[in-house]
Amino acid sequence: MNARIRPAGLHTTAVHAGEAPDPATGALATPIHLSTAFHLGTAERGAAVFSGREEAYVYSRWANPTVSAFERKAAALEGAEAAIASASGMAAIASAILTSVQSGDHIVSATAIYPSTYHLMATQLASMGVRTTFVDATDPGNVARAIGPSTKLVYLETPGNPTLALCDLEAIGRIARSAGLATICDNTFASPVNQRPLELGIDTVVHSATKYFCGHGDAVGGLVLGRAAFIDRCLKEPLRYYGGIMAPFSAYLMLRGAATMPLRVMRQNSSALRIAEWLERHRAVARVLYPGLPSHPQHALAKRQMPGGFGGIVCFDLAGGVEAGARLMNAVRVCSLATSLGDARTLISHPASTTHSVVPPEARLAQGVTDGLVRLSVGIEDVEDLVADLDAGLR
Repeated sequence: MNARIRPAGLHTTAVHAGEAPDPATGALATPIHLSTAFHLGTAERGAAVFSGREEAYVYSRWANPTVSAFERKAAALEGAEAAIASASGMAAIASAILTSVQSGDHIVSATAIYPSTYHLMATQLASMGVRTTFVDATDPGNVARAIGPSTKLVYLETPGNPTLALCDLEAIGRIARSAGLATICDNTFASPVNQRPLELGIDTVVHSATKYFCGHGDAVGGLVLGRAAFIDRCLKEPLRYYGGIMAPFSAYLMLRGAATMPLRVMRQNSSALRIAEWLERHRAVARVLYPGLPSHPQHALAKRQMPGGFGGIVCFDLAGGVEAGARLMNAVRVCSLATSLGDARTLISHPASTTHSVVPPEARLAQGVTDGLVRLSVGIEDVEDLVADLDAGLR
Protein backbone atom coordinates (compact mmCIF):
# COMPACT_ATOMS: atom_id res chain seq x y z
CA MET A 1 0.00 0.00 0.00
CA ASN A 2 1.33 3.40 -0.91
CA ALA A 3 2.02 5.80 1.94
CA ARG A 4 -0.38 8.72 2.09
CA ILE A 5 1.17 11.76 0.38
CA ARG A 6 1.33 14.80 2.63
CA PRO A 7 -0.25 17.92 1.07
CA ALA A 8 2.35 20.53 0.16
CA GLY A 9 2.74 23.38 2.62
CA LEU A 10 2.19 27.03 1.81
CA HIS A 11 5.83 27.89 1.04
CA THR A 12 6.32 24.77 -1.09
CA THR A 13 3.13 25.53 -3.00
CA ALA A 14 4.26 29.11 -3.61
CA VAL A 15 7.55 27.92 -5.10
CA HIS A 16 6.47 24.85 -7.09
CA ALA A 17 2.74 24.96 -7.93
CA GLY A 18 1.88 25.53 -11.58
CA GLU A 19 5.45 25.21 -12.83
CA ALA A 20 7.69 22.42 -14.10
CA PRO A 21 11.08 22.27 -15.85
CA ASP A 22 10.81 23.35 -19.47
CA PRO A 23 10.68 20.12 -21.53
CA ALA A 24 12.76 21.62 -24.33
CA THR A 25 15.65 23.02 -22.27
CA GLY A 26 15.21 21.93 -18.67
CA ALA A 27 14.93 25.57 -17.56
CA LEU A 28 13.51 25.80 -14.04
CA ALA A 29 12.14 29.32 -14.55
CA THR A 30 8.99 29.28 -16.69
CA PRO A 31 9.84 30.73 -20.13
CA ILE A 32 8.21 33.96 -21.32
CA HIS A 33 6.11 32.88 -24.29
CA LEU A 34 5.74 36.09 -26.29
CA SER A 35 4.13 34.44 -29.29
CA THR A 36 0.71 35.82 -30.17
CA ALA A 37 -0.30 32.76 -32.23
CA PHE A 38 0.41 29.01 -31.95
CA HIS A 39 0.80 26.39 -34.69
CA LEU A 40 -2.24 24.14 -34.93
CA GLY A 41 -0.49 21.32 -36.83
CA THR A 42 -3.06 20.14 -39.31
CA ALA A 43 -6.36 21.38 -40.68
CA GLU A 44 -8.10 18.52 -38.89
CA ARG A 45 -6.54 19.39 -35.54
CA GLY A 46 -7.35 23.07 -36.05
CA ALA A 47 -11.00 22.19 -36.64
CA ALA A 48 -11.01 19.95 -33.55
CA VAL A 49 -9.57 22.73 -31.39
CA PHE A 50 -12.06 25.35 -32.59
CA SER A 51 -14.98 22.93 -32.15
CA GLY A 52 -13.92 22.26 -28.56
CA ARG A 53 -13.01 18.58 -29.10
CA GLU A 54 -9.35 19.28 -28.33
CA GLU A 55 -7.57 21.83 -26.15
CA ALA A 56 -4.60 23.77 -27.43
CA TYR A 57 -3.07 27.22 -27.32
CA VAL A 58 -4.41 29.20 -30.26
CA TYR A 59 -4.03 32.93 -29.64
CA SER A 60 -2.62 34.74 -26.61
CA ARG A 61 -5.80 36.76 -26.07
CA TRP A 62 -7.45 33.41 -25.32
CA ALA A 63 -4.64 31.72 -23.37
CA ASN A 64 -0.86 31.79 -23.11
CA PRO A 65 1.52 29.21 -21.56
CA THR A 66 3.29 31.70 -19.25
CA VAL A 67 0.00 33.17 -18.09
CA SER A 68 -1.42 29.67 -17.56
CA ALA A 69 1.47 28.78 -15.25
CA PHE A 70 0.71 31.82 -13.08
CA GLU A 71 -2.99 30.96 -13.07
CA ARG A 72 -2.24 27.42 -11.84
CA LYS A 73 0.02 28.74 -9.08
CA ALA A 74 -2.53 31.35 -7.96
CA ALA A 75 -5.33 28.76 -7.90
CA ALA A 76 -3.22 26.45 -5.74
CA LEU A 77 -2.42 29.25 -3.29
CA GLU A 78 -6.05 30.39 -3.00
CA GLY A 79 -7.44 26.84 -2.87
CA ALA A 80 -9.52 27.37 -6.02
CA GLU A 81 -10.51 24.95 -8.75
CA ALA A 82 -9.32 27.39 -11.41
CA ALA A 83 -8.11 30.94 -12.01
CA ILE A 84 -7.80 33.46 -14.79
CA ALA A 85 -5.25 36.26 -14.84
CA SER A 86 -6.12 39.67 -16.22
CA ALA A 87 -4.38 42.89 -17.19
CA SER A 88 -5.26 44.61 -13.90
CA GLY A 89 -7.21 44.15 -10.70
CA MET A 90 -10.04 46.22 -12.15
CA ALA A 91 -10.18 43.98 -15.24
CA ALA A 92 -10.57 41.02 -12.89
CA ILE A 93 -13.26 42.74 -10.79
CA ALA A 94 -15.21 43.92 -13.84
CA SER A 95 -15.00 40.50 -15.49
CA ALA A 96 -16.20 38.67 -12.39
CA ILE A 97 -19.13 41.06 -11.87
CA LEU A 98 -20.15 41.08 -15.54
CA THR A 99 -20.18 37.28 -15.50
CA SER A 100 -22.55 37.39 -12.52
CA VAL A 101 -25.11 40.07 -13.48
CA GLN A 102 -26.93 41.54 -16.46
CA SER A 103 -29.19 44.50 -17.12
CA GLY A 104 -32.06 44.63 -14.63
CA ASP A 105 -30.14 42.84 -11.88
CA HIS A 106 -29.29 44.21 -8.44
CA ILE A 107 -26.04 44.01 -6.45
CA VAL A 108 -25.64 44.34 -2.69
CA SER A 109 -22.13 45.66 -2.03
CA ALA A 110 -20.11 46.51 1.03
CA THR A 111 -19.54 50.24 1.41
CA ALA A 112 -15.83 49.92 2.31
CA ILE A 113 -14.46 48.90 -1.09
CA TYR A 114 -11.77 50.06 -3.51
CA PRO A 115 -12.81 53.48 -4.94
CA SER A 116 -12.56 52.32 -8.56
CA THR A 117 -14.86 49.39 -7.77
CA TYR A 118 -17.30 51.84 -6.19
CA HIS A 119 -17.08 54.00 -9.33
CA LEU A 120 -17.62 50.97 -11.59
CA MET A 121 -20.82 50.07 -9.76
CA ALA A 122 -22.14 53.60 -9.22
CA THR A 123 -21.58 54.83 -12.78
CA GLN A 124 -20.63 52.25 -15.41
CA LEU A 125 -22.82 49.38 -14.22
CA ALA A 126 -25.65 51.78 -13.40
CA SER A 127 -25.59 53.02 -17.02
CA MET A 128 -25.98 49.38 -18.12
CA GLY A 129 -29.08 48.92 -15.98
CA VAL A 130 -27.40 47.17 -13.03
CA ARG A 131 -28.39 48.76 -9.72
CA THR A 132 -26.20 48.59 -6.60
CA THR A 133 -27.11 49.12 -2.95
CA PHE A 134 -24.12 49.93 -0.75
CA VAL A 135 -24.39 48.80 2.88
CA ASP A 136 -22.24 48.67 5.99
CA ALA A 137 -21.36 44.99 5.62
CA THR A 138 -19.66 44.81 9.01
CA ASP A 139 -23.21 43.87 10.12
CA PRO A 140 -24.39 40.83 8.11
CA GLY A 141 -27.95 41.86 8.90
CA ASN A 142 -27.53 44.93 6.70
CA VAL A 143 -26.70 42.65 3.78
CA ALA A 144 -29.75 40.47 4.44
CA ARG A 145 -32.07 43.49 4.63
CA ALA A 146 -30.80 44.92 1.33
CA ILE A 147 -31.56 41.76 -0.68
CA GLY A 148 -34.53 42.13 -3.01
CA PRO A 149 -36.29 40.18 -5.78
CA SER A 150 -33.80 41.28 -8.45
CA THR A 151 -30.64 40.79 -6.37
CA LYS A 152 -28.17 38.44 -8.02
CA LEU A 153 -24.83 39.20 -6.35
CA VAL A 154 -23.31 40.10 -2.99
CA TYR A 155 -19.95 41.85 -3.37
CA LEU A 156 -17.53 42.11 -0.44
CA GLU A 157 -14.03 43.34 0.31
CA THR A 158 -12.36 42.36 3.55
CA PRO A 159 -10.34 43.94 5.00
CA GLY A 160 -11.94 46.93 3.29
CA ASN A 161 -10.03 49.68 1.52
CA PRO A 162 -8.75 51.68 3.29
CA THR A 163 -10.37 51.53 6.74
CA LEU A 164 -9.75 47.77 7.26
CA ALA A 165 -13.42 47.11 8.07
CA LEU A 166 -14.08 43.36 8.11
CA CYS A 167 -16.97 41.38 6.64
CA ASP A 168 -17.97 38.11 8.33
CA LEU A 169 -17.54 35.89 5.27
CA GLU A 170 -19.10 32.76 6.77
CA ALA A 171 -22.21 34.60 7.98
CA ILE A 172 -22.73 36.58 4.77
CA GLY A 173 -22.00 33.52 2.65
CA ARG A 174 -24.81 31.66 4.44
CA ILE A 175 -27.20 34.57 3.89
CA ALA A 176 -26.36 34.69 0.18
CA ARG A 177 -26.66 30.93 -0.34
CA SER A 178 -30.05 30.81 1.39
CA ALA A 179 -31.24 33.48 -1.07
CA GLY A 180 -29.66 31.75 -4.07
CA LEU A 181 -27.17 34.56 -4.68
CA ALA A 182 -23.59 34.54 -5.94
CA THR A 183 -20.83 36.02 -3.79
CA ILE A 184 -17.56 37.71 -4.76
CA CYS A 185 -14.86 38.79 -2.31
CA ASP A 186 -11.88 41.03 -3.03
CA ASN A 187 -9.06 39.38 -1.06
CA THR A 188 -6.30 41.80 -2.12
CA PHE A 189 -5.57 43.31 1.30
CA ALA A 190 -5.38 39.95 3.09
CA SER A 191 -3.74 37.79 0.39
CA PRO A 192 -4.24 34.01 0.46
CA VAL A 193 -1.48 33.81 3.06
CA ASN A 194 -3.75 35.39 5.68
CA GLN A 195 -7.28 34.60 4.51
CA ARG A 196 -8.95 32.16 2.11
CA PRO A 197 -12.55 33.23 1.41
CA LEU A 198 -13.40 30.16 -0.67
CA GLU A 199 -12.91 27.98 2.42
CA LEU A 200 -15.35 30.26 4.28
CA GLY A 201 -18.17 29.76 1.79
CA ILE A 202 -17.56 32.53 -0.76
CA ASP A 203 -18.06 31.57 -4.43
CA THR A 204 -15.45 33.72 -6.18
CA VAL A 205 -12.33 35.63 -5.14
CA VAL A 206 -10.74 38.56 -6.98
CA HIS A 207 -7.31 40.11 -6.48
CA SER A 208 -5.29 43.00 -7.66
CA ALA A 209 -2.28 40.76 -8.27
CA THR A 210 -0.28 43.98 -8.64
CA LYS A 211 -0.10 44.02 -4.87
CA TYR A 212 1.00 41.02 -2.76
CA PHE A 213 1.26 38.45 -5.57
CA CYS A 214 3.74 40.62 -7.46
CA GLY A 215 5.19 42.29 -4.38
CA HIS A 216 7.93 44.24 -6.15
CA GLY A 217 6.04 47.15 -7.65
CA ASP A 218 6.93 46.27 -11.25
CA ALA A 219 3.91 44.51 -12.79
CA VAL A 220 0.18 45.20 -13.00
CA GLY A 221 -2.35 42.36 -13.05
CA GLY A 222 -5.48 40.82 -11.61
CA LEU A 223 -6.97 37.43 -10.75
CA VAL A 224 -10.39 35.81 -10.67
CA LEU A 225 -10.47 32.50 -8.76
CA GLY A 226 -13.23 30.04 -7.99
CA ARG A 227 -15.14 27.13 -9.48
CA ALA A 228 -13.91 25.95 -12.87
CA ALA A 229 -17.29 26.45 -14.57
CA PHE A 230 -17.52 30.09 -13.46
CA ILE A 231 -13.91 30.80 -14.42
CA ASP A 232 -14.51 29.31 -17.87
CA ARG A 233 -17.55 31.57 -18.36
CA CYS A 234 -15.58 34.56 -17.13
CA LEU A 235 -12.81 33.88 -19.65
CA LYS A 236 -15.05 33.10 -22.64
CA GLU A 237 -17.41 36.02 -22.10
CA PRO A 238 -16.22 39.36 -20.62
CA LEU A 239 -12.46 38.86 -20.35
CA ARG A 240 -11.92 37.49 -23.86
CA TYR A 241 -14.18 40.00 -25.60
CA TYR A 242 -13.35 43.07 -23.53
CA GLY A 243 -9.69 42.16 -24.01
CA GLY A 244 -8.37 42.65 -20.48
CA ILE A 245 -5.80 39.86 -20.67
CA MET A 246 -2.50 39.61 -18.79
CA ALA A 247 0.69 40.01 -20.82
CA PRO A 248 3.19 37.09 -20.73
CA PHE A 249 5.99 39.25 -19.29
CA SER A 250 3.70 40.41 -16.49
CA ALA A 251 2.84 36.77 -15.77
CA TYR A 252 6.55 35.95 -15.58
CA LEU A 253 7.06 38.70 -12.99
CA MET A 254 4.00 37.50 -11.07
CA LEU A 255 5.39 33.96 -10.96
CA ARG A 256 8.63 35.31 -9.50
CA GLY A 257 6.74 37.39 -6.93
CA ALA A 258 4.30 34.66 -5.90
CA ALA A 259 7.17 32.33 -4.99
CA THR A 260 8.18 34.64 -2.12
CA MET A 261 4.73 35.96 -1.22
CA PRO A 262 4.41 33.91 2.01
CA LEU A 263 7.83 35.06 3.22
CA ARG A 264 7.08 38.71 2.45
CA VAL A 265 3.54 38.70 3.86
CA MET A 266 4.55 37.01 7.11
CA ARG A 267 7.25 39.64 7.69
CA GLN A 268 4.82 42.42 6.77
CA ASN A 269 2.27 41.01 9.22
CA SER A 270 4.81 41.08 12.03
CA SER A 271 6.10 44.57 11.28
CA ALA A 272 2.61 46.01 10.81
CA LEU A 273 1.50 44.76 14.22
CA ARG A 274 4.54 46.31 15.91
CA ILE A 275 3.98 49.63 14.12
CA ALA A 276 0.26 49.63 14.97
CA GLU A 277 1.03 49.04 18.65
CA TRP A 278 3.56 51.88 18.59
CA LEU A 279 1.20 54.28 16.79
CA GLU A 280 -1.53 53.58 19.34
CA ARG A 281 0.73 55.09 22.01
CA HIS A 282 1.74 58.17 19.98
CA ARG A 283 0.26 61.48 21.11
CA ALA A 284 -0.12 62.81 17.54
CA VAL A 285 -2.36 59.88 16.56
CA ALA A 286 -6.06 60.05 17.37
CA ARG A 287 -7.00 56.52 16.28
CA VAL A 288 -5.34 53.41 14.86
CA LEU A 289 -7.19 50.93 12.65
CA TYR A 290 -5.55 47.50 12.49
CA PRO A 291 -7.37 44.15 12.85
CA GLY A 292 -4.53 42.73 14.95
CA LEU A 293 -5.09 45.25 17.76
CA PRO A 294 -7.50 44.34 20.59
CA SER A 295 -8.91 47.86 20.16
CA HIS A 296 -10.16 47.04 16.64
CA PRO A 297 -13.95 46.56 16.86
CA GLN A 298 -13.72 43.29 14.90
CA HIS A 299 -10.56 41.88 16.45
CA ALA A 300 -12.32 38.64 17.45
CA LEU A 301 -13.55 38.15 13.86
CA ALA A 302 -10.06 38.85 12.53
CA LYS A 303 -8.56 36.15 14.77
CA ARG A 304 -11.10 33.64 13.47
CA GLN A 305 -11.20 34.66 9.81
CA MET A 306 -7.56 35.56 9.18
CA PRO A 307 -5.59 32.66 10.66
CA GLY A 308 -2.43 33.48 8.71
CA GLY A 309 -2.06 36.99 10.10
CA PHE A 310 -3.66 40.42 10.19
CA GLY A 311 -2.07 41.92 7.09
CA GLY A 312 0.48 44.54 6.20
CA ILE A 313 -1.83 47.58 6.06
CA VAL A 314 -2.13 49.97 9.01
CA CYS A 315 -4.44 53.00 8.98
CA PHE A 316 -4.37 55.83 11.51
CA ASP A 317 -6.12 59.14 12.02
CA LEU A 318 -4.15 62.31 12.66
CA ALA A 319 -5.85 64.86 14.89
CA GLY A 320 -4.66 67.69 12.63
CA GLY A 321 -6.65 66.54 9.58
CA VAL A 322 -5.53 67.33 6.02
CA GLU A 323 -2.71 69.67 7.07
CA ALA A 324 -1.22 67.12 9.46
CA GLY A 325 -1.47 64.44 6.77
CA ALA A 326 0.35 66.65 4.26
CA ARG A 327 3.12 67.42 6.76
CA LEU A 328 3.65 63.71 7.43
CA MET A 329 3.68 62.83 3.70
CA ASN A 330 6.35 65.49 3.11
CA ALA A 331 8.48 64.56 6.13
CA VAL A 332 9.01 60.79 5.77
CA ARG A 333 12.15 59.51 4.08
CA VAL A 334 12.08 55.69 4.34
CA CYS A 335 8.36 55.46 3.61
CA SER A 336 7.49 56.33 0.00
CA LEU A 337 4.48 58.49 -0.86
CA ALA A 338 2.61 56.28 -3.34
CA THR A 339 -0.91 54.98 -3.81
CA SER A 340 -0.28 51.27 -4.28
CA LEU A 341 0.26 48.62 -1.59
CA GLY A 342 1.74 45.18 -0.99
CA ASP A 343 5.17 46.28 -2.20
CA ALA A 344 8.49 45.24 -0.66
CA ARG A 345 8.88 48.98 0.01
CA THR A 346 6.78 50.69 2.65
CA LEU A 347 4.25 52.98 0.97
CA ILE A 348 2.31 55.77 2.65
CA SER A 349 -0.69 57.70 1.35
CA HIS A 350 -3.40 60.16 2.34
CA PRO A 351 -6.61 58.67 0.87
CA ALA A 352 -8.85 61.75 1.21
CA SER A 353 -6.62 63.79 -1.10
CA THR A 354 -5.57 60.97 -3.46
CA THR A 355 -7.31 57.62 -4.03
CA HIS A 356 -10.62 58.61 -2.41
CA SER A 357 -10.77 62.13 -3.81
CA VAL A 358 -12.96 60.69 -6.63
CA VAL A 359 -15.53 59.49 -4.08
CA PRO A 360 -18.23 62.06 -3.15
CA PRO A 361 -17.46 63.52 0.33
CA GLU A 362 -20.58 62.08 1.95
CA ALA A 363 -19.85 58.61 0.57
CA ARG A 364 -16.19 58.92 1.54
CA LEU A 365 -17.06 59.81 5.14
CA ALA A 366 -19.63 56.98 5.20
CA GLN A 367 -16.73 54.65 4.40
CA GLY A 368 -14.81 56.05 7.37
CA VAL A 369 -12.27 57.91 5.24
CA THR A 370 -11.73 61.06 7.28
CA ASP A 371 -9.59 64.06 6.32
CA GLY A 372 -6.84 62.94 8.70
CA LEU A 373 -6.71 59.25 7.69
CA VAL A 374 -3.30 57.89 6.66
CA ARG A 375 -2.80 54.48 5.03
CA LEU A 376 0.50 52.70 5.56
CA SER A 377 1.41 49.65 3.48
CA VAL A 378 4.24 48.10 5.48
CA GLY A 379 7.13 46.68 3.49
CA ILE A 380 9.99 44.37 4.41
CA GLU A 381 12.46 46.99 5.69
CA ASP A 382 13.79 46.84 9.27
CA VAL A 383 10.83 47.76 11.45
CA GLU A 384 13.05 49.93 13.67
CA ASP A 385 13.86 52.11 10.66
CA LEU A 386 10.18 52.45 9.80
CA VAL A 387 9.26 53.45 13.35
CA ALA A 388 12.07 56.02 13.45
CA ASP A 389 10.95 57.46 10.10
CA LEU A 390 7.33 57.77 11.19
CA ASP A 391 8.33 59.20 14.58
CA ALA A 392 10.43 61.92 12.91
CA GLY A 393 7.58 62.71 10.53
CA LEU A 394 4.98 62.90 13.28
CA ARG A 395 7.19 65.17 15.35
